Amino acid sequence: MVTKDEIEELLIECPTLYHMAESGSWPSIGSFGLLSTSALLDSYEVSGARRHEIEAQRRPTSVTLTKPGRAPAVVRDQLPMDDKGLERCLLDGISPEDWYRRLNSKVFFWLTRERLIRLLNAGTYRAQEHDVLELNSEALMEAYADQIWFCPINSGCTKPFPHPRGNSTFLRISDYPYGQWRTKRKSGERVVELAVDYSIPDVAKYVKRVVRMKSEQELTILFET
Repeated sequence: MVTKDEIEELLIECPTLYHMAESGSWPSIGSFGLLSTSALLDSYEVSGARRHEIEAQRRPTSVTLTKPGRAPAVVRDQLPMDDKGLERCLLDGISPEDWYRRLNSKVFFWLTRERLIRLLNAGTYRAQEHDVLELNSEALMEAYADQIWFCPINSGCTKPFPHPRGNSTFLRISDYPYGQWRTKRKSGERVVELAVDYSIPDVAKYVKRVVRMKSEQELTILFET
């Protein structure tokens, strides 16, 4: 459903992908790749009840994973989303647990700096420092085309209003109705999230810059090509 011209338009409008990571996590990401929550749990050998609690239920607080020989990894909280909101908006017979698992199986990016800043300024994040990765959109999309999903909403938020979501919320690039969203939304908002299945082990190849940020303030450049 997406034409070549529409993809070219998207890449012109959104040449950079943004990922907000825990402060201090860039060295590990550069070495081991950018991992989804499920991939992190695999890498840190988390199983059983603890894994179910992290992967299949709402996380009210961030969780730190540890493993001998590895730096700690932080799995972020899911404060903007809750079971009550999901039960109101989920379609296609999907349960909150199903949705948490879907989100946790993917690595997420914003397509605009405006969306990034909105997240950096949200709630308790506003007072914290973060490592922000800026990636080359075209290079990543070319390399991971078959593993990429487009999403038209903030899939991890149900507040203040839980927008409907279901099996068609995440669609592969070729199936995404970009033309329909083009008639309804301004530039930069036709695709809200780009998600990649499981992990991007060679993410450093696509990183243009890594910046330590606090709210919209850039504190220091950690990496730049």
